[in-house]
Amino acid sequence: MSIERQYDTLEMRKIYAETLKQHMLENPLVIELEADLMSSMGMDQVQKALPNQVINCGIMEANVVGMAAGLSLAGHIPFFHTFTAFASRRCFDQLFMSLDYQENNVKVIASDAGISAVHNGGTHMSFEDMGIVRGLAKATVLEITDGSMMKNIVRQLVDLKGFYWVRTIRKQAVKIYAEDEEFSIGKAKILRKGKDITLIANGIMVAEALAAAEQLAQQGIAATVVDMFTLKPIDQACIIEQAQQTGKIVTCENHSIYNGLGSAVAEVLSEHCPVPLRRVGIKGRYGQVGTQDFLMQEYELSADHIVKQALSLLA
Repeated sequence: MSIERQYDTLEMRKIYAETLKQHMLENPLVIELEADLMSSMGMDQVQKALPNQVINCGIMEANVVGMAAGLSLAGHIPFFHTFTAFASRRCFDQLFMSLDYQENNVKVIASDAGISAVHNGGTHMSFEDMGIVRGLAKATVLEITDGSMMKNIVRQLVDLKGFYWVRTIRKQAVKIYAEDEEFSIGKAKILRKGKDITLIANGIMVAEALAAAEQLAQQGIAATVVDMFTLKPIDQACIIEQAQQTGKIVTCENHSIYNGLGSAVAEVLSEHCPVPLRRVGIKGRYGQVGTQDFLMQEYELSADHIVKQALSLLA
């Protein structure tokens, strides 16, 4: 069933670039580091206006992490962007040694998350990054839902200290939140309330979960929809409350079901409030070239697939 969706006016990369530029203008300590992907995140235009605050470091992601750590130690506020696959797999040791272990103040913006890498194919599709980074002791792991959240989170990250992993898409997102929405890192957002089942989602899967809830409503099933945009620290209180209220949970993620949102929710449930759980996400596969619509179907991520898993729990 097709649900009409409203999209952000601007692509996520433009929203990120414009938002960070405003903070750079206000605070010269804010620095953006790029690994030869200037135009991919809209930073080429920002560099023209602020050449001393945007540095294209070339295709050497591990070294860029070291540069970011050095800038942090010198009192700057570095943001480092590259594609999610490169930010995680290619330089994990540097994330551990230079950022997390030393508790440096660096924000990693990991774009083209999961299947949103589309035509870049399997080598550029990271289905494991959030699981990799959530294993680090001090890291905070986020996944952006829409442009309003991006603006708000970037604003917060300029002032917050520590290593933050921010997973995002680059193109237009389905608009979920009002422009003035506020977000508390570590606290989930409940977007819809229902008594029969809970759908916990993040990133592009939030829109799919809302569409699935609409489809379930057509069958007389009331679903709660939760945006768990912070994977670490995860909102345990929200998960426990939903388990107690509906007794059934489906997690929805543009990521592997192993060591991602589904695993994190399962960990909370097993320790505090065991209830039946289904996980919608990537199941032991690599990526491939394709349109996002094709990939949503191929990897069983669509609203229809969420509905199928919800009905299996309710049967």
